[in-house]
Amino acid sequence: MKYNEFEIISHFFNKHKKKEKNLIKGIGDDSALIKIPKNNILAISTDTLVEGTHFFKNITPENLAYKTIAVNLSDLAAMGALPKWITLSITMPKSNNKWLKCFSENFFKILNQYKITLIGGDTNCGPLSITLSVYGLIQGKKTLLRKNAKEGDLIYVTGCLGESAAGFFLLQKKKKIDIKIQKYLIQKHLNPIPRISEGIILRKFANAAIDISDGLVSDLGHILEKSQCGADIELNKLPISKKLTNNFKKNNYFDWALYFGEDYELCFTVSKKNIKKLNFAIKKHLIQCKHIGYITSKEKGFNLIENNKKINFKKTGFNHFN
Repeated sequence: MKYNEFEIISHFFNKHKKKEKNLIKGIGDDSALIKIPKNNILAISTDTLVEGTHFFKNITPENLAYKTIAVNLSDLAAMGALPKWITLSITMPKSNNKWLKCFSENFFKILNQYKITLIGGDTNCGPLSITLSVYGLIQGKKTLLRKNAKEGDLIYVTGCLGESAAGFFLLQKKKKIDIKIQKYLIQKHLNPIPRISEGIILRKFANAAIDISDGLVSDLGHILEKSQCGADIELNKLPISKKLTNNFKKNNYFDWALYFGEDYELCFTVSKKNIKKLNFAIKKHLIQCKHIGYITSKEKGFNLIENNKKINFKKTGFNHFN
């Protein structure tokens, strides 16, 4: 049995039983209606994932459901927002009940994990692509913006870089390594972890932040452009795990860490006066991060430094239209 557009929505995506207190009207009308709590800012982000560009054609519906949500939540994490609501628009070549069942079940499993409510969306026929809009709340007036980096700030990165790229590389079966490490790295590509709790913590004392979706060089470059600053990054301080250094060539894992992206870690800046607050959060295991460099003046530019020497590098990461 094939479902039409409205039957797909009713059968696979209208599953929330418990009403969220700030949701006035969700699925089933022309628009969703939300009441914004007092003293909160609404954060909104939209991303589209297209088959062949953002995910492999043979990706499982479960992994696609996870990645679709995770990459969108990462944008809210970079602002220090708590995710609350989401809309889903899905375009597919044909109605496939088995695929939709697997996708929707994992989709709601992840939404429940993050306590997010699906409030609307759309379905269409065409090449497989998925567009999500996520809505989050920021309590108070302090937000993490790209434009707020200041000269003298210390630059940090959460987690490790390059592991998603290694997973992508392994999915193409270009290298054989220990099976446990291989599975781990592939999962890092397919199931990235959005740094929601870290973003909320950082909002209290960090100046600027961005999620690493297009590569460290490209994404940090956005902070520098908006803040009208420069940066010095110590190449040997980049957080690269032994899973990469023990199994791949140096030029590979440095390229992956700098340019590939899709790690969805946070790159952020903190002033020297707030370092004690960051160190306290690290000590309490609230955030895992590593210091990689400093914000400098715009005139000094963006520099990668290895063994006290500036090295030549390209200043672009992933681009949708390259």
